[in-house]
Amino acid sequence: MARPELTGVLLVGGASTRFGSPKALARLNGELLAERAWRLLGEACTERFAFGKAADALDLPFDVRDDGTETRAALAGIVAGLRAASSDLVVVVPVDMPFLTPGLLHDLAAACEDAAAPEAGPLPAAYRKTALPVLERRLAEGTFALHEALDELRAARLSLDEARLANVNIPDDLRRLG
Repeated sequence: MARPELTGVLLVGGASTRFGSPKALARLNGELLAERAWRLLGEACTERFAFGKAADALDLPFDVRDDGTETRAALAGIVAGLRAASSDLVVVVPVDMPFLTPGLLHDLAAACEDAAAPEAGPLPAAYRKTALPVLERRLAEGTFALHEALDELRAARLSLDEARLANVNIPDDLRRLG
């Protein structure tokens, strides 16, 4: 069930250097990774945005907003998403994690002080607008590492199902996960 106080942000602006083409357009079991993630956010949140680079001109069935930077870093999309959100609480999903669930996103949101993320890595995550000053400063400084940003925030780290956190880095991952 979608939570009214929760905004979802889908990150589609990654460089996909190891993958070799935009991950958002990759298919898993016949569905675009971006479509899977967009559907997930629709199930978990009442408001959702996708952020990336307008210049990429990805052919997706939903609008992708430009994150307003030259930088290809998740931090740029997170800052843009927090700025755009009408709610105080935002869950952030990368396009390359096809097995996330609404329940997992709600768990992150429930644990969020300034931020919440899995113990295993910085994404997916939940952020409150209180995190914006730290995240904006790090973006302006060019210090993009999310795990370092989490260290500066009141961030909960959750033990989550590792199978749900599987991500796609190379084309062989799609075959393995499919």
